[in-house]
Amino acid sequence: MDLITIWFVLLAVLWTGYLVTEGFDFGVGMLLPVLEGEHDEEDRRRTMLTTIGPHWDGNEVWLLTAGGATFAAFPHWYATMFSGMYLALLLLLVTLILRNMGLEYRHKRHDAEWVRRWDLAIVAGSYIAPFLVGVALTNLVAGLPMTEHTMGSTRYTEFDGSLLSLLTPTALLGGLTLTVLCMAHGAHFLALKTDGPIRAEARAVATRAGLVSAVLAVALFATLGLQRGTAGSWVVAGLAAVALLAAIAANAKGAEGLAFTGTSVTIGLTVVSYFLMLFPNAINGRGDSADLTLDVAASSPLTLEIMTWAAVVFTPIMLAYTAWTYWVFRRRLTVEHLPQRVEVH
Repeated sequence: MDLITIWFVLLAVLWTGYLVTEGFDFGVGMLLPVLEGEHDEEDRRRTMLTTIGPHWDGNEVWLLTAGGATFAAFPHWYATMFSGMYLALLLLLVTLILRNMGLEYRHKRHDAEWVRRWDLAIVAGSYIAPFLVGVALTNLVAGLPMTEHTMGSTRYTEFDGSLLSLLTPTALLGGLTLTVLCMAHGAHFLALKTDGPIRAEARAVATRAGLVSAVLAVALFATLGLQRGTAGSWVVAGLAAVALLAAIAANAKGAEGLAFTGTSVTIGLTVVSYFLMLFPNAINGRGDSADLTLDVAASSPLTLEIMTWAAVVFTPIMLAYTAWTYWVFRRRLTVEHLPQRVEVH
């Protein structure tokens, strides 16, 4: 396997890490106004947010690393994405910033309007961000309008469309599917990390969201598979469907750990299926448009070699630290575990 293929695989790993980890805290954010219980609304929301408190900022490192790796390993891929999806990616960045500000600042003051506004930022951001990510990744696979140019002896491919070119039915379906899947994933996480009424409500929501995401996923993979499918991508998509159904069944039996593992595997296999439909391209061309191939998009062999050695050294450190934080904060939470709050007025 050459270095170009190795870094393509590593990008798939980074996107898997991001969507599995950030996916559950997106789901928790979506469920803030949804779950009900015997405790008052503020205590319930504080408990839910506390489950992701030690993790959400670390989860976003996966996205930063994926962006940085794309920039270094495949600069033409990075440039084409940001020129073609500039407004959409800017909206994603603003959404993540506002959501993160909500997670950081909602508890800084104790008045109802302050908390309400930051909760709105958290909930809205938790819906919008996975939707935009799903639209962007689906566009890469389904295809973008691309034009091939020649400058001297150099041939290169550029995006040749507009913001509306990104809003195809298939791309919107991809965004919707990822959003609902993240909701189910977040509900499984809450059921795994809490006890009492929140746990029961989270399991009920997880079943409903899981079934909806299964229907959407079948439609999405059928659409993409007919356009771009390979034998490998069909097999992996089938395994993703099995994992999702297994997660729904495990949740119904109260096996929250297996349910969370099931949606994690589903997300990971979805990323693998997407990347199999991409290979050997970085971006598929739409219709008769030219493809942007990995060979054209890649950096020099020396750059890839240096990056590979850096990844060999630092990736195990990052994974070990991440695993340690999840181990330290592994226990279940209830409202009774929270410190006494100052009344919101």
